[in-house]
Order: sequence, then structure tokens, then C-alpha cells
Amino acid sequence: MFLQRAIAAADRICSGAMKERIQKVLANAGVDSRRNVEAMVRQGRIHVNGKAVWDLPVLINPAVDKVEVDGHPIRLKPAKEQRHFYFLLNKPRGVYATNVAQGAQIRAIDLLPRNLRARLYPVGRLEAESKGLLLLTNDGDLTNKLTHARYGVPKTYRAIVEGVPNERMLAQLEEGVWLADKSGKGFKTPRCKIRIAHRSPRQSVLELNLREGRNLQLRRMLAKIGHKVREVTRTKFGPLTLDGVAPGKFRPLTPKEIRMLQKSPMERRAQKPERTSADQAGDGEFED
Repeated sequence: MFLQRAIAAADRICSGAMKERIQKVLANAGVDSRRNVEAMVRQGRIHVNGKAVWDLPVLINPAVDKVEVDGHPIRLKPAKEQRHFYFLLNKPRGVYATNVAQGAQIRAIDLLPRNLRARLYPVGRLEAESKGLLLLTNDGDLTNKLTHARYGVPKTYRAIVEGVPNERMLAQLEEGVWLADKSGKGFKTPRCKIRIAHRSPRQSVLELNLREGRNLQLRRMLAKIGHKVREVTRTKFGPLTLDGVAPGKFRPLTPKEIRMLQKSPMERRAQKPERTSADQAGDGEFED
């Protein structure tokens, strides 16, 4: 009897040691990013061993527990057995950077090969009305680093705006402006770099370099100084560019590009930058 209890106790200890956070496991399984998985939990869309889970943290053992998302069973694999895919997509306007389509919406993942035997999801956000560089992968660890504010992966956007912003306005944006949020307290946008790439009497083309941001921040920043945005294109994401990739087309990342992406967030973290308002708010994914 004593031996059986000891074995059972050892099994529980081993099982507990193998448990991981559900958002990490499902991100590595290609369900969605960690943050989106957290939202799914709070919405009651995830079941573990037949029971809905609503509150975080949720710890599971990928080798034992059964997980369903929206009623669909998810095949879980140990991290060492998970093959990772990385694609760069030139997202056209009107395509949604989400894995949950509503009605006839076209998703970014719908533009990838149909015979791809993996569940991929977008890294960060790029709203439907914006276009440009979008990274898709099933590498949950890398996605977490690339989208978290504290790592500050640089992104470059080209924005076409009405009118011609003056230097004082642009300097104000570069230093940060206050925008409203759902909490009612508002937040100050992080510092960024802006240059006028082209100007005419009716419109201007701006190039903006940002390391972090919040939902629709770029459009709201420019509206704050009285310039309506006509078009937004993401042209760079860390070391990646749109060179050679036509709208609606994609290509796999090279091994060198993958290594550069994996290295970039760690280099930024090593600098230990000061926490900004966006970092403190815990929302590092940029949507614009």
C-alpha cells in the first residue's frame, strides 16, 4: 500500500512538472497568438477535458489533457516535435489579420497554400483597411517576443495623409501625444521617428518608425493633429521588408531571416529600456 501511494505521488509530481500555460501550448499548436488565446479563455471558448475554462492561469499537460477550441479538438504536440513555419505576406486592403472570419471575410491565412499542414496565425495586428507586411507563423515563443512591448521590435509604415503636416506637428507626434482609451485615463504614445517622404498641396506621404503601439494608434495620432489618413502600408517588420513580394503574394522566410528575428528581440531586451505607457498598459501589439 505504501509503495502504491509513493508511485501515485511521484506520478502527480511528474505530471505537474510537465504542465504548461495553455496560451503557450495552443500558440505552439498554431491556434492563435498567446494574447488571443487568453481572450478565448475569458470568453469561455476553450474546454479542457470536457470542461470550459474561464479564468487564467490554466495549466495543462499536452501529453495527457484534451483541449477543444470552439468545439474543435486541438492536436497538441510537445514543443520539440512541433515543426515551425514562417511566411511573409503582402496583405492587401480588405483582408483580415485574424483566424476567426465573419461571413464572407477573407483572412490572411486564406492566402497561404491550401495544402499547408499546419495552423498558422498572424504575428500582431494589421487592420483590414491597412495593407503591407504581415508575418504568419505557428511559433508561439517567437510571436510572444515580437509582439510584446518590452522587446520593441521596430516597424515602418508609409501613410498617405490629407494636407501637409508642419514640422511643429510632426515634432509633437515624435515626442508622443495623449490619446483616450477604454479606461478613461488615456495614454501617451511612445516616441517615434517621422519623415515626410513626399508632399504636394493636397496630400503628403509620411514614413513612420515605431517600436510599440496600441490599437489604431497610427491613424489616431495623425487625426490628433488634423490630418486624415487615406492609406496605411506596413513596409518593414524588424529585419523583414516587402521587397520582391507583390500584393496578395507571400514567401517563406529564409533561415537567416528566422535567426535575425529570433535574435532581434533579445538584443532589444538586453538594453533594458525604460517602461513606457504602452508597456505598462500591457498592450504591445500594433494595429494600423
